[in-house]
Amino acid sequence: MNADDFRRVALSLPEAAEAAHMGHPDFRVSGKIFATLDYPADGWGVVKLTPEQQDVFVDDDASAFVPVRGEWGRRGATQVHLRTASTASVRKALTAAWRNTAPRRLAKQVGAERAR
Repeated sequence: MNADDFRRVALSLPEAAEAAHMGHPDFRVSGKIFATLDYPADGWGVVKLTPEQQDVFVDDDASAFVPVRGEWGRRGATQVHLRTASTASVRKALTAAWRNTAPRRLAKQVGAERAR
């Protein structure tokens, strides 16, 4: 997994758009950030998970998923070490972050479409 792969997966999610925040590319749905790239440094991303989701990802692959330090991390913000993360695990994390951020109507609509 690399930055281009992360970007491609993030932008494949419904209504996802790339913007920038504090000098880093970010990915938004309905104007709200669900992931960031190149933070805290090149080769890293951040996904907006719940604390419970964060626990699962960190337990499954502690070499790829690390809680962000401080309060943001306690709220579920999770760093992704792209070099060690698998495409499948990043896709799952980005999808979870997207669902956590997307408006309920969109998340429900997408969930219903994928269930068909």
